[in-house]
Amino acid sequence: MAGGVMRGAGGGGRRGRRRRRNAAMSEINITPFVDVMLVLLIIFMVAAPLLTVGVPVQLPETAATALPTEQEEPLSITVTADGSLMIQESDVAEDQLIPRLTAIAAERENRKIFLRADGAVPYERVAQIMGALNAAGFNSIGLVTDSDGPTFGAGN
Repeated sequence: MAGGVMRGAGGGGRRGRRRRRNAAMSEINITPFVDVMLVLLIIFMVAAPLLTVGVPVQLPETAATALPTEQEEPLSITVTADGSLMIQESDVAEDQLIPRLTAIAAERENRKIFLRADGAVPYERVAQIMGALNAAGFNSIGLVTDSDGPTFGAGN
C-alpha cells in the first residue's frame, strides 16, 4: 500500500505540470507592442518634416532689376495723407472709384490692383477701400510699401 501512495504522489506532480502548460497565461507579452510602436515612431519621424507648409529661406539681396512680368502698366490706387483717392495719377471721387475701376478693368486683361496708402491714413480707411475693391470683383490686391522699413530685430 505504501507503494501505491508514492505512485499517486508522483503522478499528481505530472498532472500539475500539465495543468500549468494548458492554463491561461496571465502575463502580457509586450514584444509585439514595442515592435509596432517603434515602426510608428520611425514613420512619424520621417513624415513630420514633410508636413511643414513652407521652407524658411532668406533670399539674397542683389542690385538686379525686377523682371518684366506684365506687358501693361499695373493699375494702382493711391490714398493720400488727406484721404483723397487717385487712380494712377488722376483724382477720383469716392463714389466714382468702383465704376471707374470697373470700366478700366473691362479694357484690361489683368485685374491685379496695387493699393498705395500714406502712412498717416488710418488702417480702417485702407481696410474699407480693400473691402470695396474685393466686393467689386478685384480679388488680387497688392499693398505697396517701401523696402527700407524697420526690421523689428529680425536683421540682428
